[in-house]
Amino acid sequence: MSRTIAVADVGGTHARFAIAEIEGGTVVSIGEPVTLGTNDHASFQTAWRHFCELNPGDEPNALSVAFAGPVDGEVLKLTNNPWVIRPALAKEKLGVDDFKVVNDFAAVAHAVGALGDEHLDHITGPTGPLPAAGVTSIVGPGTGLGVAQLLKTADGHAHVIATEGGHIDFAPLDSLEDKMLERLRKRYRRVSIERIACGSGLANIYEAIGAIEGKPVKELEDKELWTLAMEGKDAMAAAALDRFFLTLGAVSGDLALAHGANAVVLAGGLGYRIRHLFASSGFADRFIAKGRFERRMEAIPVKLVTHPQPGLFGAAVAFAKEHA
Repeated sequence: MSRTIAVADVGGTHARFAIAEIEGGTVVSIGEPVTLGTNDHASFQTAWRHFCELNPGDEPNALSVAFAGPVDGEVLKLTNNPWVIRPALAKEKLGVDDFKVVNDFAAVAHAVGALGDEHLDHITGPTGPLPAAGVTSIVGPGTGLGVAQLLKTADGHAHVIATEGGHIDFAPLDSLEDKMLERLRKRYRRVSIERIACGSGLANIYEAIGAIEGKPVKELEDKELWTLAMEGKDAMAAAALDRFFLTLGAVSGDLALAHGANAVVLAGGLGYRIRHLFASSGFADRFIAKGRFERRMEAIPVKLVTHPQPGLFGAAVAFAKEHA
């Protein structure tokens, strides 16, 4: 029997909502998403009400939310946004009978476990489909840096493990990165990898390189800086983008080693926007450069999710599995 539910993907910058159809533990369809700016709404509850007003009629009595932050505890706080969710009050406040919340990158991992190979672009390593069993590390640069694990067993089951791997320490790998770390420590008490391998991380790299080289840097919004870097019209911005790819490759390889992974999948809106630049970047070299484990790293396929809404799809998959 099919069921209509609402799904949401709540990040630091945007909250996306959609209507999904589920049946027999699988997702049948996802409707056209509605994207709302988190800065335009005081709370998740008001954003949810806005979405309901945009979709008058029979409102779904179930909601599954992919949430950009830890999802254990009585009060859930977004890592990069002041919104909070209180799961114990969610049904009452949101007017639904069934409510589920999962970490945003756990939702992406659920999506990866259910998506076909047609939704995955090859980045580096062996070609072909993802391994049928083993651990896949999910890594996603966006507003922050999301990390999760997908464990597929030989009997066809898939288990998702949420992590906060994006908050591990940044580990410099050359003299320039030593200087970058020294510079960033003046701004942050602790420099995590998320300070570099995410959307706002490009500005941190850009400013650090400018200070190291004694050159002036332009005061730009993140979007403007990314445009300059991707177009290659500003040498300093282009250098920052090169360093971004190097850092993302290094940390993706580190996470694969730490997870015992036999595959890595990159996700997130930023990863999708820069997908055409991976081949000409230093990502693959840094991913593989793990000393005595280089041969192991060469055997790990790295792919990128091309599904337009993996967070929403994954939230629907997580709900469908629980209510199968």
